[in-house]
Amino acid sequence: MSIRKKIVSTLFFSAIIATAAIVNIANAGAREEGRLLTATEVLQEVQAMPDQQIPDALLSRAYGIAVIPDVTKVALIFGGRHGNGVLVVRDKLTAPWSNPTFISVTGGSWGFQAGAQSSDIILVFTSKAGIEGIAGGKLTLGADASVATGPVGRQGSAATDLGFNAEIYSYARTRGLFGGIALDGSVISIDRSANASLYGKSGVTATEIFSGLAPAAPATAQRFLERLAQATHTAVRNSPAPQADMPATSGAQAPNGAAPNAEPPRTYPLEQQK
Repeated sequence: MSIRKKIVSTLFFSAIIATAAIVNIANAGAREEGRLLTATEVLQEVQAMPDQQIPDALLSRAYGIAVIPDVTKVALIFGGRHGNGVLVVRDKLTAPWSNPTFISVTGGSWGFQAGAQSSDIILVFTSKAGIEGIAGGKLTLGADASVATGPVGRQGSAATDLGFNAEIYSYARTRGLFGGIALDGSVISIDRSANASLYGKSGVTATEIFSGLAPAAPATAQRFLERLAQATHTAVRNSPAPQADMPATSGAQAPNGAAPNAEPPRTYPLEQQK
């Protein structure tokens, strides 16, 4: 083969590889946006169930909310649970929610069991400790933060008289049924590759996303935040009308492509690098 043919052949295969990489990146971003859309649908459908929805009194105490659609549990004596979802946080109860960061939930169980099941899981964090644990790398439910099955509907209204004492409340929707679920021992960790795909930045951390220092999120993230703002009766992040206790900032460009009206950076523990 002549040198010219070798060069042409090399360039041709290089172009194919580059094109495949671009397609993979585009597909990855589309996959993460699809996950956001599904999480938005789950949140909307759950809050549309008057007798089974998460109580407003609990949502008003939330410092973080995670929505993990299609969590699969497979069991044959030993059982395993895994799912991928999104998490948003806020540093005070009147503040708008942060941009979403992707997380994964993994857990196991042992005992006489068999079969497979898929559930949509929602976690409500009522303290900052659990949020900080996730931002630091991972959090084990029941060990690093107390977790309890969440009250729903009228039961939830009655529970407000007693007070919410757990750090995290867990819910699951399976085949139309919705209610609390036991998740002790399950591990929540940051899905770094999914975050890199959504925000278009390799190595972007949960701390950057929570603090508003990551690149701008796509429209699908904004739709999720709007639905969550409706459910929790809070303002939408970066909405045109600033809150009384949150004066509008100047129109100067914020660091790293953050929106001009974003809140001042928040402080969260640095993510542990694997």
